Amino acid sequence: MKKIIIYLGTIVFLLMVSFFLGSFKLPTFKNEPPAVQQNVVIIFMDDMGYGDPECYGGGPYHTPNINKLAADGMRFTNFYVAQAVCSASRSALLTGCYPTRLGISGALNHRSKIALNPSEETIAELLKAKGYRTGMVGKWHLGNRQPYLPLQQGFDEYLGLPYSNDMWPVYFDGKPMTDTSNFRSTYPPLPLYQDNKIIQTINTLDDQSQLTKMYTERAVQFIEKNKHQPFFLYLAHAMVHVPIAASASFKGSSGAGLFGDVMQEVDWSVGEVIKALKKNGLSENTLVIFTSDNGPWLTFGNHAGNSGGLREGKGTAWDGGLKVPCIMSWPGKIAPGSICTNLATTMDILPTLAGICNASLPSKKIDGLNIIDLLKGKPNANPRDEFVYYYDYNSLKAIRKGNWKLVFPANSQTYGKSGAIGGDGFPGKYGSDTVRLSLYNLRTDPGEERDVKEKHPEIITQLSTIADKYRKEIGDGLTNQKGTEVRPAAKID
Repeated sequence: MKKIIIYLGTIVFLLMVSFFLGSFKLPTFKNEPPAVQQNVVIIFMDDMGYGDPECYGGGPYHTPNINKLAADGMRFTNFYVAQAVCSASRSALLTGCYPTRLGISGALNHRSKIALNPSEETIAELLKAKGYRTGMVGKWHLGNRQPYLPLQQGFDEYLGLPYSNDMWPVYFDGKPMTDTSNFRSTYPPLPLYQDNKIIQTINTLDDQSQLTKMYTERAVQFIEKNKHQPFFLYLAHAMVHVPIAASASFKGSSGAGLFGDVMQEVDWSVGEVIKALKKNGLSENTLVIFTSDNGPWLTFGNHAGNSGGLREGKGTAWDGGLKVPCIMSWPGKIAPGSICTNLATTMDILPTLAGICNASLPSKKIDGLNIIDLLKGKPNANPRDEFVYYYDYNSLKAIRKGNWKLVFPANSQTYGKSGAIGGDGFPGKYGSDTVRLSLYNLRTDPGEERDVKEKHPEIITQLSTIADKYRKEIGDGLTNQKGTEVRPAAKID
């Protein structure tokens, strides 16, 4: 009997323990704080060349804040945009796709009949779905009116110009355009948008000189306003795209001409953004990405930047047009002072941010790859090994795999001809170059000067086969192929 009583007592005790544990959750698990969501800031320069920041060899002006960003984070030495022209490049950054996949090419203006299709999912839309506050400041260039403005593509607020700052009825010396035969005379004054409404126009070079300061102040306000919630800030500067202009505080400050003054002002802007993050205790959980939409517009001479010894510049399929500076800083996550020599692109930013912020990827196919292993410095990480160079409407002009770049026969704009370089704000006249099939080893010949196709026919065969896959999928104007996986841009009435 005594054993039975002990046995029954044990059962009752176990049942009571089971009931207690089943009815109450341990406070350690119930009160465990959620993982801190990471903020994201993308600072996107306009026409800043690979060799323009001081930490990439630029000068004789100084860019201490950009240098500090690189010292605190990772500097990329093989980072590419998807095309060497404004609208196409920006569509790739925001969607993670080659522009040709989206039906986007060139630089859209106030008369353009296409825009980024609202059915495409942008970084802003993906992060907004995760509870992020999303703000954009600066140059949009993916549609000039509703329903193709930033607020219709996932941004909660917007201040900026709908297209490039040279798309206005003003000549390069700042005087109003009076020659009606010049296409610039057909442009309206530059409209400055606040969300979906035009709040003022930019009419003079003095007006343009205030853009960097205006955009910076709005970016800092956005950070201050959203410091208690996760946010995504896209700051797309107008500079250093011509016409360049610096505010009174920076004009004449560099001793290196107006371009140097402008570089020092945009460097100040970077410093103000970083200062705002630190002031509000946000540095440790904010990834800052600094890069450019394409290489320098070299035809403007001393009002343009430099490609750091790369061949050609904006408007070409040579590396001077597509290889750009890129710095990523993320304290505690990215090793300070690190350098990444791996191939990476602006298209890779979207999937990387989706992974970091636990957001879903777009439902439609993208071309970007998650490069988080590069940011973490993982040994042998190499998510991207190939890249295709498109230009013009849809011309596949070159392909890179590893260190090899195969260039296909085509005509190319060139700055190498006599008279192609202007100065003091005025452009030269472009030259034209007939490009033959050529092969370059970009590790030993980053300037693309020594064609080695005769020595490596097997590399030509390999890269040509890969290029054919891209031609089939997203097309090629040079071979008159229509891609089977191209999605249409939006049509503007």
